[in-house]
Amino acid sequence: MSVARELLQILVCPKCKGELVHRPDDQVLVCPACRLRYPVRDDIPIMLVDEATSY
Repeated sequence: MSVARELLQILVCPKCKGELVHRPDDQVLVCPACRLRYPVRDDIPIMLVDEATSY
């Protein structure tokens, strides 16, 4: 199971409010504008800037 499609359609980056890209193989949501990766744990996106990692 992965993040619900309906949820992915409404989620935005908490830092810049930009669009996110879901990478299910890596279990992350990526913000190309901020170059941040937000983890997905147990199918729940962790949308905290403090939890994000840069790439």
